[in-house]
Amino acid sequence: MKHIQCFFRDYFESIGMTELSAMYFNMICLLLILVIIIFITDRLARLIIINFSSRISEQTSTNFDDLLVDNRAPRRVAHLVPLVLTIKLFPVVFYDFPQFESYVIMLLKVYGIILFIWIVRSILKTFEAYFKTLTHLKDKPIDSYIQVVMLFMWIIGIASILAILINLSFLKFFTTLGAASAVLLLIFKDTILGFVASIQVAINDSVRIGDWITMEKYGADGEVIEINLSTVQVQNFDMTITNIPTYALISDAFKNWRGMQSSGGRRIKRSILLKAKSIMYLSDEHIEKLKSIQLISNYLESRQKDINTHNDTNNADKSVLINGRNLTNLGVFRKYLQTYIENHSAINKDMFIMVRQMAPTPQGLPLEIYCFSSDKRWENYEYIMSDIFDHALAAVPYFDLEIFEFTSGVITN
Repeated sequence: MKHIQCFFRDYFESIGMTELSAMYFNMICLLLILVIIIFITDRLARLIIINFSSRISEQTSTNFDDLLVDNRAPRRVAHLVPLVLTIKLFPVVFYDFPQFESYVIMLLKVYGIILFIWIVRSILKTFEAYFKTLTHLKDKPIDSYIQVVMLFMWIIGIASILAILINLSFLKFFTTLGAASAVLLLIFKDTILGFVASIQVAINDSVRIGDWITMEKYGADGEVIEINLSTVQVQNFDMTITNIPTYALISDAFKNWRGMQSSGGRRIKRSILLKAKSIMYLSDEHIEKLKSIQLISNYLESRQKDINTHNDTNNADKSVLINGRNLTNLGVFRKYLQTYIENHSAINKDMFIMVRQMAPTPQGLPLEIYCFSSDKRWENYEYIMSDIFDHALAAVPYFDLEIFEFTSGVITN
């Protein structure tokens, strides 16, 4: 080894160079040879490892190794071979200048730490992509977990680099760093909050990728497409992207529509406002006229018999309609809507169906339809709901009722 370290120096001295000049030229020649060796070794290592990885990935049934190649993990592992070789051979190059050797070795160690972090990053990215292909994991916030691990890797890596540069032991460096923990907490406040939030979101299963969420504070109304350490990305229905801080999911209120999407139907809950003055008792003539409506003809027949029997038993004076028991146009209309919805093909019959009268308001008497459409897709849901209310609004005049509305800024009574 001694002969190799001094080979060029001996030659240059033999041709009349001074000892110092010969030492410098000896170092330069050895350095050039080392660069050539590193270049050749790096190319060979990459060629062998990448080709070997590609062959293995072609022969296996799993796509994990394919993703490993796609994320360039074998290529980065190949760089370790010339790095180790360089660390071993650099003492030979700087045999005559040991003061240079210590600085170069220090830089190589720094490069080694960064290279190791990039290798780990490639492997973690591979796991991230692989987990997203699994059915039971593709809706989990895998990005958050990967980013947490990478955050700790970079913290440890940067601390190791600083410890090497200032020639301080790793343990002593971290002990000294503890005094500045308050400053670090302030700097990484959002990251720490996001880390805690992502863990709570995962444990509580409050949000998954693919969920439809609504968060008015941030103008978000759409599908969650990504959950990472700092933000949750929501693709709104107008195709815009809203970024919500991850910690906002545990500090602010939001609506998750997952329960609706996994249920048997989507709720329809809307009212028709009726004029209170149009509500009235029905005379026999009105009832006979309404019997021509097929959905309620049997109901009116049966109901009218029960009422007449009751009134006859109690000798009710029917010269005035308010006496005894009576049908109202509002009650019959409510029964008509109930029957119509129960027979509607797009309504889930196994879920709650109700037409109810709400408390009167200054704008009229609300008659609310409450049911669930079988089709939960937004466009179909809107069509079903519109179809129901088109029919309901058109049916109102048949029962001698009136819709409340403003006309030219004046309330019509």
